Amino acid sequence: MSFTAKQKEIIQKIAIAAHNQPLLSSGLWFHHDLRDNFYYASYLFAAAVDNSEQLPFEREAAKRTAESVLLEVLTLQDQDVESDTYGHWPLRLEDVPKDSKPNTLPVELMGSLMAFFARRYRTFFDEQLVQAFDTALIHIYRSGFFHHKNVFGHHDAKYTAAKLIFGQMFADADLLEDGRSNLQLTLAHIRKYGMSEYNSLPWFWHWVQAFTCAWYEIEDAAIKQELADMLDFLWNERAAFYLKGAFVGAHCRGQKHDIPLDSNVLHDYVQFGDFELPEQMPRTEYAGFLFYEAPETARRTALNRSEPTEVKKAITKLTDEGTSMLHSYAYITSDFAAGGMWERFSEFDNEQHRWDISLPLGLQNGVNQLYFFHPAEANAVEDLRHQTEFTEVLYYKNTIMALYPIPSDKDNTIIGLLPCMDWLQEPGMLVGQTENVFLAIYVMQPYDLEHRSDRSIVTSKGSENGVIVEVISRYDALKKGISSYEAFVEQAKNNRPAWSAEERLSVKYVSHDKSVLELNVDGTGSIEKLINGLSVDFSEYRI
Repeated sequence: MSFTAKQKEIIQKIAIAAHNQPLLSSGLWFHHDLRDNFYYASYLFAAAVDNSEQLPFEREAAKRTAESVLLEVLTLQDQDVESDTYGHWPLRLEDVPKDSKPNTLPVELMGSLMAFFARRYRTFFDEQLVQAFDTALIHIYRSGFFHHKNVFGHHDAKYTAAKLIFGQMFADADLLEDGRSNLQLTLAHIRKYGMSEYNSLPWFWHWVQAFTCAWYEIEDAAIKQELADMLDFLWNERAAFYLKGAFVGAHCRGQKHDIPLDSNVLHDYVQFGDFELPEQMPRTEYAGFLFYEAPETARRTALNRSEPTEVKKAITKLTDEGTSMLHSYAYITSDFAAGGMWERFSEFDNEQHRWDISLPLGLQNGVNQLYFFHPAEANAVEDLRHQTEFTEVLYYKNTIMALYPIPSDKDNTIIGLLPCMDWLQEPGMLVGQTENVFLAIYVMQPYDLEHRSDRSIVTSKGSENGVIVEVISRYDALKKGISSYEAFVEQAKNNRPAWSAEERLSVKYVSHDKSVLELNVDGTGSIEKLINGLSVDFSEYRI
């Protein structure tokens, strides 16, 4: 299926969802997030005016509905030039939307997308909608919301794109040049230091959308090429951690709908398309409209997983307190990926997703990630994103080791999140299988397992605890003489790790390729990480 066909598929599916969504008395579909109204209305409008596609509803009526929602959204902009929130929209809406307090977030991404949408579909607008968009865009420009110090994060990516788009739109040469300067500085920064917001969702896609939107809009050939250079970098970064819809490895931040199930997949679907488009699309945004073809290097990396690949990246975190170097590791095969971040870093809202095993999307019902963590919040089973600093890790190819030296004054429960499968339970061990892989999990302390409709939850208590996960494809298992799941279970039983908490918290494990892995933590905080007797070496890690 072509890129365009996949985009049309997304547009039509979201348009049908919008058409089937009853309007509230406010004239909007949603009050939880104003932006979803704009996105849904955009898709419904686009589908209604595209005569090349058949629709299960009447076009003209759908167009009128979309127009009415777009007008309702546009009228909620604060257009009072004396207001502190001039040019902004509310985010979450009160029962009476006009009573809602404006928020600085919606315009960041939505403002540029409005400019794109208005230009692309202007000839289909009625006079009232033309006027409403023109007025809103003028107020966005005059608000100057994009004037912030550039610290090279996702907010700045959107500010930079907006400077370019609105600088060109309003013939503001200074603003356009400011945007171009920010673009150049940002690309130079991430090439030198890596993306400090590593694999952060949905914010990584905001980088992609903002700069793709600017790439569509900008007429200056030199700036357009610089935007292409930025997008090439971003898509190569995405491809490095791609596995059939999954965004593998460590994450700086993440929303609940991406942990423990990769759900923000629409841009991946259009670009790579090697998995089925899921029915649930929690982040529609503008994947159906904005597309920049990734460089061939990125597509080759993402789609050719015939041989296992180790991805070793160094990331520099620049903070007011100083400079920290992080090291991200991922081992990616055609059937699974394993890895994470070697260092714990206190990310925004404590959302660092330290490590996991990822499976391709669509292999089974439910979640596609497996990981354990010591929760930082009481409702951890319902929100599996917030982890404490009491974890030490060792990554080696298809094996992940983690120790949890938990202080005596803290709750000592660790939580494990497992994909849906028939887990064989043994003392200190769980074993499972999918169509393509075998999985062995070892837990230092006794555990309980709870099955849910889309996942299984493990809980284990102990101030000194640990977990080892090893995954192997059936093909590789067969090459090692493991001819069946039953044979894998027997080998797993005979290959239990050596745990110790006497003088220090430690574990020693022999992996399926006979490598000896050791992880030790003593009471002073001294950490030893050994692979075949050698300390972990970060010299091969690059931006």
